[in-house]
Amino acid sequence: MNLQRRVLIVLALTALGLGSYSIWSNDFFKPQKAIPEIRLGDGINGPKGMAWIPGGEFFMGSDHKKAQLNEKPAHKVKVAGFWIDITHVTNDQFAKFVEETNYITTAERVPDWETIRVQLPPGTPKPPASVFVPGAMVFVGTKAKVNLNDYSQWWAYVPGANWRHPSGPKSDIDGKGNHPVVQVSYEDALAYAKWAGKRLPTEAEWEFAARGGLDQATYVWGDQLEQEGKLPANIWDVKKQAFPVVSPKAGGAVGTSSVGTYPQNGYGLFDMTGNAWQWVADWYRADYFAIQAKEYGKGIVNNPQGPTGSYDPDDYGVPPNAPKRVIRGGSFLCNEDYCQSYRPSARRGADPFSPMSHLGFRLVKDATK
Repeated sequence: MNLQRRVLIVLALTALGLGSYSIWSNDFFKPQKAIPEIRLGDGINGPKGMAWIPGGEFFMGSDHKKAQLNEKPAHKVKVAGFWIDITHVTNDQFAKFVEETNYITTAERVPDWETIRVQLPPGTPKPPASVFVPGAMVFVGTKAKVNLNDYSQWWAYVPGANWRHPSGPKSDIDGKGNHPVVQVSYEDALAYAKWAGKRLPTEAEWEFAARGGLDQATYVWGDQLEQEGKLPANIWDVKKQAFPVVSPKAGGAVGTSSVGTYPQNGYGLFDMTGNAWQWVADWYRADYFAIQAKEYGKGIVNNPQGPTGSYDPDDYGVPPNAPKRVIRGGSFLCNEDYCQSYRPSARRGADPFSPMSHLGFRLVKDATK
């Protein structure tokens, strides 16, 4: 699901009255289960709140029947060791950053036409100034079942939505200090990373860490979606409520959960899939994995840093080379009927200046030399 700010403009106008098996066949992958050593930093031996990822070789992407074209083909990649946050950056952590720096997030500023214009067809006229009000994209759901090929039915640009008010001015994060911070743009994540002395992970680093030693498993916990009859991640349960329907009977809209609520993966990381999408460093090209596989053949891609620019021919109404950064991991909205992006190989591109109510981040740190 790609939510570009062309939706922001359209909806704002309305709202305002204006184990590696060979990848060279189509056989189903049976993952090799590795049990990596969990090594957590304590502030002395490694950064506190981070886990050590030893690095190594793995098959990135997937040829599984559930995989989308942008995940194919699986190809061999090697990454160096690094530290990664055990959880998403939380509301409390982000609040400390804002308190110390007086940082104003993208959603709290008047939208910038130049960053919106590049996401729209050439020649799109600039809307009136009254449309440009601070806010962000919010999942609002529907009252009844709808055709799932038009996501604007369950998303809306809400003036006043930001990290403190994820669903709009009437919402807040009271009692949710340990939830992932959301409504943060790629630019916001970079600002936080600079303050914290860390960086966003590359796409390859993120996927290696997410897999937790289960090379080519369908999910970060194995090959079966449910574990002992339960979903082991904060994702939408279509058995309880059809997506994207929200109702008082179902308890209203779903949302983020406290980090650490669900089981950790083989490296000791929580919520690598589900809960909230995560920004990563790379530009998004839908065909990047195919390019890598063609260039390296059966060889190993060493510490890939991503493409030099964006390319997405599948996002209708958006120029194919419009700036997009990769997001990974899926969110509380992903489900079996619509978005199965709680798989570690799943990837999407997102406008780097567009905050959303299901999108956050976690950071990495290079090994101390």
